[in-house]
Amino acid sequence: MLILGVVLNISILYTIGGILLAVGLVLFVMGRTGTKVGGRSHWF
Repeated sequence: MLILGVVLNISILYTIGGILLAVGLVLFVMGRTGTKVGGRSHWF
């Protein structure tokens, strides 16, 4: 979404893409450090 927002020059896609990227990075870091995310210690 972030890339589409930049390419198509649509600001709402750019904003949503940035938010999703930030949330994804936080969840990734929490998962890599062994912190349970949403009650799950790992994914199957």
